[in-house]
Amino acid sequence: MVLNVNGVKREVTVDPDVPLLTVLRDHLDLTGSKYGCGEGACGACTVLINDNPTKSCITPVGNATNKEIITIEGLEKNGKLHPVQEAFLKTDAFQCSYCAPGMIMSAAALLKKNNDPTEEAIIKAMNGNICRCGTYPYILKAIKLAAKS
Repeated sequence: MVLNVNGVKREVTVDPDVPLLTVLRDHLDLTGSKYGCGEGACGACTVLINDNPTKSCITPVGNATNKEIITIEGLEKNGKLHPVQEAFLKTDAFQCSYCAPGMIMSAAALLKKNNDPTEEAIIKAMNGNICRCGTYPYILKAIKLAAKS
């Protein structure tokens, strides 16, 4: 099957029921998306499919064919980080950083649809992304900063 990942068509030979996360990490060597819970509850595996945040650990790869898949590696363009990535760095939102790819992908999806979200809208959009270190105030600050840029 052919996947459109980060703007590049990639061919993989796998069962269509294999989780997208497994294909990204083990077959395409895109290891930015993390395996956290395996149940779609923690958000560490979040990628964008047609600009929608999607838990790749519970998404069969067959459901992602003929769709645009963006991973954390695909946000950077020509050596320039995405504004959300920049904001997370500027606000020191990272501690262990395990949740960071999923947090950034969910935030990027939100800001693409709403470039001036309220705090409530940010919290709602980030629901389903868990930070085990508890840096939520910094994550919120980062998303507000990215919205301004």
